[in-house]
Amino acid sequence: DSNKIGDCMDLKFDNNTPIYIQIMNWIKEQIVSNKFLAGSRLPSVRDMSEQFNVTSNTIQRVLRELEIEGIIYTQRGIGVFITEDMDKITNLRLSMSKQLVEKFIGSMRLLGFSNDEIIDVVIRITKAGLTDADSNKDK
Repeated sequence: DSNKIGDCMDLKFDNNTPIYIQIMNWIKEQIVSNKFLAGSRLPSVRDMSEQFNVTSNTIQRVLRELEIEGIIYTQRGIGVFITEDMDKITNLRLSMSKQLVEKFIGSMRLLGFSNDEIIDVVIRITKAGLTDADSNKDK
């Protein structure tokens, strides 16, 4: 069913970040992980607002922001589509990964780890195999 937005049920809103930003980030994650393919059409505003259980104004704000960022584009009377600009998607993926790594490094520094210790821990854990995130993907 093309009116469905993947598995948005796994999106649990947190009270510290505006809902429209959380939905934007979720859509971006779907794009960079190829769950939403470049050039594919997004569901209608009404369908998305029902699936995310938010107002259509919230979805319109999400789409407006994503369009300003060049991640989606609108074809009047046809629908909203994900960019086909693979450089844009690659840059988005790199930017998102940089934010994650910076947050991780900041947290590790709060625990008193040096850069070398952080690198050692990452290597040790990745060599050991599955992380909790990997084992949770199948649940």
